[in-house]
Amino acid sequence: MFAVLLGGFVGSLMGGPLGFVLGALAGWFLSTYLRKQAGAGLARVQSGFLDSMFAVMGALCKADGVVTKNEVQAAETVFAQLRLSAQQRENAIAAFNRGKAPGFDLDAELLRFRQVSRGHPAILRMFLQIQISAVAADGQVHPEEHKMLLHIARGLGLPESQVAQLEAMLRGGRGGANARSPDQQLADAYQVLGVPASISDAELKRTYRKLMNENHPDKLASQGLPDSMREMAERKTRDIASAYDLIRDARRQQGTNSV
Repeated sequence: MFAVLLGGFVGSLMGGPLGFVLGALAGWFLSTYLRKQAGAGLARVQSGFLDSMFAVMGALCKADGVVTKNEVQAAETVFAQLRLSAQQRENAIAAFNRGKAPGFDLDAELLRFRQVSRGHPAILRMFLQIQISAVAADGQVHPEEHKMLLHIARGLGLPESQVAQLEAMLRGGRGGANARSPDQQLADAYQVLGVPASISDAELKRTYRKLMNENHPDKLASQGLPDSMREMAERKTRDIASAYDLIRDARRQQGTNSV
């Protein structure tokens, strides 16, 4: 509507009532074109996300020299979770095999994805989280895999601390919390939120709200996260909320929470 009114206003300055009409029509065509371009751009991000995600996953799973059965199963699980069509599944397998192939240029792939995703931090973090989930499918992260995860984080323009933060989130969300002491669980919770244990209650709440806003599934969808990955995004917000609740409850028990 703004483009239509603006076009009409400019047209009226140039040609009176007829100019207003012609300008308004030009504005309408412009706004329609821009909406189509925006839709096409979003589709490119979604397509690029899936293609790069599975290509990098293939390279990462081979980082320790062998792609294990559990890692292949992890990729299959992602296929199922995303409810890929037959064609999408075929494309995903091709991308995974492309990443495993000798000579795969990981840096070029990461750069391409950063460009396609327009550098949205939350989208980049979701991409990294999926890679960590896949490589940890066999219950451990090989040193060479961890080294590559750090490489991927840098290639995405993310701080290396994101790897530790997302690994902590994975530990808390996969049922491993029961096998960890309360102190270890609390340390992981702080790491999930990316804050030190010395943070004030007020700053903790601000950080929590910021993370929830950045990782809201609707916001991620508007930035290019495929609709089929909404469930993963929702799970991440639950993990963030659980970490915040754990810290808040621990502080209340210690009598240090003023919120």
